[in-house]
Amino acid sequence: MRTLRKLIYGELVVAIGFVTLAFLSLFAFFDLLDELSAIGRPSPLDPSMVYGMPQALMYVGLLLPSRLYELLPIAVLIGSVYGLVRLAQSSEFTILRTSGLGPWRALKKLLVLGLAFVCLTVVVGDYVAPWADRQGQLLKAAYRGQISVGQTGAWLKERGDNAQSSVNIRALNPDGGLQGVRIFEFDDTGRIRQTLMAESAVVDNARGIWVLHGVEQRGFLETENIFQPQLNRLEQLEWPNSITTDMIAVALLRPDRMRTIDLFNYIRHLEVNNQSAQRYEIEFWRKVFYPLSCLVMVVLALPFAYLHFRDKGLAAYVFAGVMIGISFFLLNNVFGYIGNLRSWVPWVAAAAPSLIYSVVSLGAFGWLVLKR
Repeated sequence: MRTLRKLIYGELVVAIGFVTLAFLSLFAFFDLLDELSAIGRPSPLDPSMVYGMPQALMYVGLLLPSRLYELLPIAVLIGSVYGLVRLAQSSEFTILRTSGLGPWRALKKLLVLGLAFVCLTVVVGDYVAPWADRQGQLLKAAYRGQISVGQTGAWLKERGDNAQSSVNIRALNPDGGLQGVRIFEFDDTGRIRQTLMAESAVVDNARGIWVLHGVEQRGFLETENIFQPQLNRLEQLEWPNSITTDMIAVALLRPDRMRTIDLFNYIRHLEVNNQSAQRYEIEFWRKVFYPLSCLVMVVLALPFAYLHFRDKGLAAYVFAGVMIGISFFLLNNVFGYIGNLRSWVPWVAAAAPSLIYSVVSLGAFGWLVLKR
């Protein structure tokens, strides 16, 4: 049993590792090409800081965990196909079959290997990649300008006991501070109560407040149904709210590269404030189902071990694995966009590609392995 595991797992892990390394090298090269146009430019925040090749290489290196998370299911499929075809081509898999390795036993062995890659995908996607991607964005912001979304920045809502607020953040500083904060507070009837314009702000998650700096406070005093504006200028003001830095990061950075728990908390915040959370719910369920696609990929690769290789060579089957992996990656993205546009049930839009490929893989396994 140990010899069997060592042979199959050793062959597949080496093949998957080789494919993963090749894909990461290719994507790192493309990412570096994208950064070449910015090399040599001084920072808008500090002209003495110049974005050079060391910073570009560091940024590309910080993107690698995110690339690894995106590529792992495809690498598992292509590597498994390559490893199993090699075992079958050298007649080693045929010998294993005649020695008692039945289809269900082989499937069980591959599912155990797939489960290991599921755990690896979860660790990379939920812990390593979000931290590395945030550090990369902050590094780029330090040399190339602040992080922002569009021309108006990011908008969030906050509902209090007796009022609700709309918050606009123009940009996120490299040190994690906020730049260009505008807060519009409304009373229960929907009338504006006051506005706060701050040059910058620091989020204190422990105390549940934002420390606003350079504040321009405009209030409205009602006298005989006449609203008279009042203007105050303050050096510093503490604004209590429940918006954390993680929620701001989700709003300003790419949601598909955030932690699952951060997306879940942000979705709850949007629902409490009666905002649409469709896009983030789809991303949340994609984060849940995406690691499980590694199991689908190993099941999809198993029938390749039962094919005959007299007429076709190894390259044709590896190419088939590449095309299947690319189609899964494209279908996964397409269903996300369509689900958002058509307002599909979020978990259905996220799980549909894995379910489709699960049916295909089990059908191929049943027809080719069990019946033939």
